[in-house]
Amino acid sequence: MLPQPSCCLPPSSTQHTLIETPDVRYVYQPLEDLYILLITNKASNILQDIDTLHLLARVVSDMCRSAAESEVLARAFELLGAFDEVVGLGYREGAVGLVQVRNALEMESHEEKIQIIIAKNKEAEAKEELKRRAKQLEQQRREQQRRAASSTQSFNSGGFGGGMGGYSPVPTTYNPPTPPAAVTPTPRPPAFKGTGMKLGSKKTKQAELIDALGGDYVSAGVGLPSEPPTPSVAAGPAITAKAPAAKGRGSLPEVEQQSIHVSITEQITCSLLRDGGLEKDIEVKGDMNLYISDASQTRISLTLLPPDESNLISGGLQFKQHPQVAKFDMRASRTEAKEVKLRDATKTFPLNQNLAVLKWRYKGNDEGAVPLSINCWPTPSNDGTCEISIEYELENDSVTLYDLEVYIPLPAGSYPTVSSHTGEWSLEPNSHSLLWTTPIVSADSESTRTGSLMFTVAGDDPETFFPVRVTFVGQGSLAGVGVASVKSQEGDEPAFSVDSVVTADGYFVV
Repeated sequence: MLPQPSCCLPPSSTQHTLIETPDVRYVYQPLEDLYILLITNKASNILQDIDTLHLLARVVSDMCRSAAESEVLARAFELLGAFDEVVGLGYREGAVGLVQVRNALEMESHEEKIQIIIAKNKEAEAKEELKRRAKQLEQQRREQQRRAASSTQSFNSGGFGGGMGGYSPVPTTYNPPTPPAAVTPTPRPPAFKGTGMKLGSKKTKQAELIDALGGDYVSAGVGLPSEPPTPSVAAGPAITAKAPAAKGRGSLPEVEQQSIHVSITEQITCSLLRDGGLEKDIEVKGDMNLYISDASQTRISLTLLPPDESNLISGGLQFKQHPQVAKFDMRASRTEAKEVKLRDATKTFPLNQNLAVLKWRYKGNDEGAVPLSINCWPTPSNDGTCEISIEYELENDSVTLYDLEVYIPLPAGSYPTVSSHTGEWSLEPNSHSLLWTTPIVSADSESTRTGSLMFTVAGDDPETFFPVRVTFVGQGSLAGVGVASVKSQEGDEPAFSVDSVVTADGYFVV
């Protein structure tokens, strides 16, 4: 945005929208007292340049109340972020319009809101169904008690009295009858049919209710007449409904923050095939946030760790810097150190504010980039059961995983018998699956790098046990992004802290 010189403007009849030099083309558009200027080379498409210029003008008009210089300066940071959504690495960002720019700046997802509403509605319906069934069972119990009390009273007061005429003499005194004690009927043992176990049968409505209610059903203590007995395992813990794990860091150790604190977060999306290979590309998204609490340390630069040649993700990263951060030379050697510093050396980083200074993304189909390999092997038997062997192994030594959870779906109405396992296991009633948990997975030793589980369950269809879902929270960076050192403009190396967290956004074996 450039101010419009009043003394050098040509007459309106001779104004143009572009000026060309031997090497550079300047495309401009007046906007009240200012100019919007787009600098391109002469090989660019002038029609696309003019369209981009018009979009930038609409962005300014949408974000600023007026095109006055004071208003533009006040909204400069937001305008730079909006311009960065339109133009990236010197090129127009695809079919980007004003609506897409607004959505990117607001960071809101309509689909996410819908999914949250649907989940809340399902939870409310399950709770209402639980209350209705509990009330129904209570009414049946009271009805049985009332009938038992009535039959007992009739037996005690009628039938066998009297003399010759079949009647009893009228008593001369009145003795009020003693109310009979309530008799609780003895529950009858369940009547089992002689047809034996049926495999692959459809899930009953009560079984669906138990799985839908999950932890709420167990905590309420309401029993259903046809509830299957809970199997016990001699070598392992009893099957219980596990409370949902706390979101966030989980068991990840806290990091003591210094006056210069760097937060690195990564999310991985991965879908593995059970026979080896990938169903779709591995995707890793990461960002780096800088927080400075000391006013004397706002003029600094961060030197990133050199890339690891053995890390396949590190070689395919695409970086994106904050508009006020100096750009990397993407064509430079991989061994050359990359720095995160302000483009204008006279400015300072914000104080007591989280600033996203760097983002990166990886997308590839190389199976060697998988951080955690999962091998699930169902083996059907002749007696209608299936033996499942599942194991994991840490493939990326730069991360340590905490709160590893592996969910294996189970056939409807069947319950597992675990023969051997590492870590702990339990039954997840919400999805009727076996939950296998491991507190920590690291490359320190073979015992913490790998784990295995073996169990037997009724059912002979291997497809029933997929997809296997994996969740974890890790310490470190899958892409090997980190901070090697911090330097101030005076040449000092102040103390700093780094907190690197990696989570699984969608990790499956199909």
